[in-house]
Amino acid sequence: MEFRQLQYTLQIAEERNFSRAADKLHIAQPSLSQQLSKLEKELGVLLFQRNTSTVELTHAGESFITHARKIVDAVEQLRQEMDDISQLRKGRVVVGSMPITGSHLLPYVLPAFKEAYPEIQISLLEDTSLNLEKLTAGGGTDLSLLSLPLTEGSLTYEPIGEERIDLAVPPNHPLAALPVLNSAEQMKLLRDESFIVLKKGQGLRTLTIEMCRKAGFEPGVVFESNNIETIQSLVAAGMGITFVPRFIARAKRSELIPVYIPIENPIPSRTLVIAYRKGRYLSKAAEAFIDTFKGVLEHRMTPEL
Repeated sequence: MEFRQLQYTLQIAEERNFSRAADKLHIAQPSLSQQLSKLEKELGVLLFQRNTSTVELTHAGESFITHARKIVDAVEQLRQEMDDISQLRKGRVVVGSMPITGSHLLPYVLPAFKEAYPEIQISLLEDTSLNLEKLTAGGGTDLSLLSLPLTEGSLTYEPIGEERIDLAVPPNHPLAALPVLNSAEQMKLLRDESFIVLKKGQGLRTLTIEMCRKAGFEPGVVFESNNIETIQSLVAAGMGITFVPRFIARAKRSELIPVYIPIENPIPSRTLVIAYRKGRYLSKAAEAFIDTFKGVLEHRMTPEL
C-alpha cells in the first residue's frame, strides 16, 4: 500500500467520479483506475461500486476511508510540524552550560532568544567543563557553552567572545593599590601567595594553574570550591587571591568585594565558545541560538572586556 494510493482513494470518495478526481490529482484517468484496482487487489476487497454514472463506497470502502483520512491527516500534520521547525516556529535545543559563566550570561541570552523565537524550547543542563565536554561528545546536549582549550577531540566549536582575566585580591592586600599588574614582570610577585581556586574539572582552574606555571611557579592552593561566588567571598575576607574573568567579577553593590586588578603585557583572556560534536547536524533552532548568543555577547562585551 502506497501513500499516494490513500490520497487517490480519498479524492475519488470526495468527487464520486473518476474523471473529476483524476483532474484534481493531475493524473490521467486510466492511471487512477489502475492504482485503485491495484489497491483493491492487495486488500482483497472492493472499495467502490462502479456504476455508469456514479461511484459509491462499499462498506469496506467506508471503513478504509475513515482510516485513510486519519493517516493522511497525521502525515500532513507531521509535514507541517517539520515546516514549522524549518521556519523556526517550533523546536527544542538542549544547551549545556558551565554554572559559573552561565549564571552571568544566560540571563541576558535566554530572554532575547525567547523574544525572537517564542515557540522554541530551551532545555538547560549545567555541569563542570569536563563533564559537559563528555556529554556534548556523547550527544547529551545539542551544544554547550565552554571555554578553550577543549580536551575532547570529537568536539568542534564556534568562538563567541574573548573575556579578560583580572587578579582578585583582598582590599587590604599590598597589591590592592596597583593600577595594573604587569604580567611579564610582576606575576612572580604571586609566587608565595595563597590561591583559592575552583575544584578539578572546571576550565577556570586549569587557566589559573597555566597562568602561574607560565610565570614560573606552581600556585599554592589553600582552598578549593565549586562556586566562584564562594571563592570571591573568601578572597574579599583575606583568605587568599585568585584570577577572575570579568563577566564573573562581583558587582560593587555586593558585600565582601575583592579588589580586581587588570593584568597587562600580555593581557590574559579566555575564549568562550559554543561547542558541539563534529559531524552532528545542527538544527535551525540550534543555529538560531548560536546567532543570538553571539549577538548578545557582541553587545555586552565592551572593548575593555
